[in-house]
Amino acid sequence: MSSTAIGRQSEGGSRSWWFDPRFAIGLGLVAASVLGVLGLVAAADGGVQVFAARSALSPGDRIDAGDLVAQSVRLGGAEVKYLSSGEVPEAGLVVTRAVSAGELVPASAVGNPAGIRVASVVVTVQGELARSIAAGESVDVWSARETENGVFGPPAVLVSSATVVRIVPSQGIIAERGGESVEVLVPRTKTARVLEAIANQDAISLVPVSIPVKG
Repeated sequence: MSSTAIGRQSEGGSRSWWFDPRFAIGLGLVAASVLGVLGLVAAADGGVQVFAARSALSPGDRIDAGDLVAQSVRLGGAEVKYLSSGEVPEAGLVVTRAVSAGELVPASAVGNPAGIRVASVVVTVQGELARSIAAGESVDVWSARETENGVFGPPAVLVSSATVVRIVPSQGIIAERGGESVEVLVPRTKTARVLEAIANQDAISLVPVSIPVKG
C-alpha cells in the first residue's frame, strides 16, 4: 500500500472522531423547538379533569365512578362547582337532582349516601354540656315538654345514639340565655319528632352514650 493511501486512511480515520460544534448547536435548537411546542400545547390545553354523566341521572340514583366519564375542560376557575375525579368515594354518591347524559356533574347535584338514612339537626341545650360531648361522639337526645309555665313533664328519649357533628359557637339570644347549640345526625325516621320538640321549645338534653376512660 502506498504512503499516499495510508495517509488518506489515517486522515479519514481522524475525521471519524472529529466533532463539529455547529452540529451540537443544531441539536440544541431542535430540542428547544420541541420543548417549546410541547409547552405551548400544554398551556393551550390548561384543562382540569371533571366528571360528566355517562347516561341520564335521576334524583335518588346511586352512582359510582363507573357511571361517570372524566373529561378535560377549561372552566376558568369554576371547576370547584363540578365533581372531580378525586371526589367520588368508594361507597359512591346519591344523585339529588337530574343530570342529563353528557352533562358535567355539578357538585351540588350529588350527596353522601348517608344522607338517605340520617338528617342533620341543630338542637339547643340549656346549661352546660357534658365534657365528653364532642364531634364524632354518640349521645342520646332527651326532651321534656312544658306542662305549665316553667314546669316541665318527665323527660323521655327522643333519639338513641345520635352522632354529634359539631358544637355551634354561641351567639345572639342563645348566648344571652346561656344555652349551647349542637348539630347532631339523627335517623330520618326520628327527624319529625326532634323538629316537633324544637318547635314546642321543649327542654332538650344530650346524654353521652359512653363514659370516657380518661378525663
